[in-house]
Amino acid sequence: MVEEGALAPVSKPPAGPALVVVTGANGLVGSRICAELAGRGVAVRAVVRRAGSAPALPGVEEWVGDFPDPGFARSVVEGATAVVTTVHPMGSDRATQHRIGVVGTPVLARAAAAAGVDRLVHLSTAAVYDRSPESGDVDEGSPLVGDDAGTYPVTKRDTDAALAGVDGLTRVLLRPPAILGAGESSVWNSLRPAAIRDDEGARHAVPTGTFAWVHVDDLARLAADLAAGVVPDSDDPATGPVAGACTALNVAAEPATQRDYYATVTRAVGVEPVWDDAPAWTGRILAGRAHDWGWNPEVDLAAALAELDTALRG
Repeated sequence: MVEEGALAPVSKPPAGPALVVVTGANGLVGSRICAELAGRGVAVRAVVRRAGSAPALPGVEEWVGDFPDPGFARSVVEGATAVVTTVHPMGSDRATQHRIGVVGTPVLARAAAAAGVDRLVHLSTAAVYDRSPESGDVDEGSPLVGDDAGTYPVTKRDTDAALAGVDGLTRVLLRPPAILGAGESSVWNSLRPAAIRDDEGARHAVPTGTFAWVHVDDLARLAADLAAGVVPDSDDPATGPVAGACTALNVAAEPATQRDYYATVTRAVGVEPVWDDAPAWTGRILAGRAHDWGWNPEVDLAAALAELDTALRG
């Protein structure tokens, strides 16, 4: 029986060529995922809110609309084999983040389940984990943040929980830390460096504290592998996404410190860092599960920081 207002489930379509829906297709991560999929010959429906902003690539079809709208959600997922969600209005007020993330993203997930989509890959964040100074290393079973952790971590945590409650398809929650990589909307390559350049208060860091990171290209490659079915379903989260369930997956590269990042940025923009002597988290985001699924990052710390330095000096 289908509850009033719910989407009626349909039988799965016959197996055919991959067709992946990507929301936030004009964003830093979404655009890279579209490019990665298109390069493999996978058809992509690129969901954006502004016409003409999706990547102009062979096999990428722009769809303009709001995915929290049930009618649009039903239309855009029809015939799809996978959905990748990358949208979260970070920096907006709590009500907006809750409406789009916690309430809106499950609308698309429920539409995908009703349409017989096999898999949903959601871009979450490692910010959902408690990374207080004494917390140590973090794996997928580590404690999550409390309600006082701030708008972004809490609404991302609650979006994950809402997606875990959507049955009918395999769900993967990708949890990256800081995402390095060139782009106008890149927090760590563009927005944060601009703040460090212009505001002395943004130059403070604990040099020995952890700077957990991943490069956007490595993140996009993993998301594309999951969306395209390169990583098959499993009955054990140690070997792959659990079929029909919701599996968290940490995505982090080699260890780095706050000194590595802040020294690179401040040198490049011509200001001095301010090193604080204070307690800081010094653990690691453990990505052993992702490695066991076959993911190995290709961009090392030296290359990521060199890219950052070159772009800022240019």
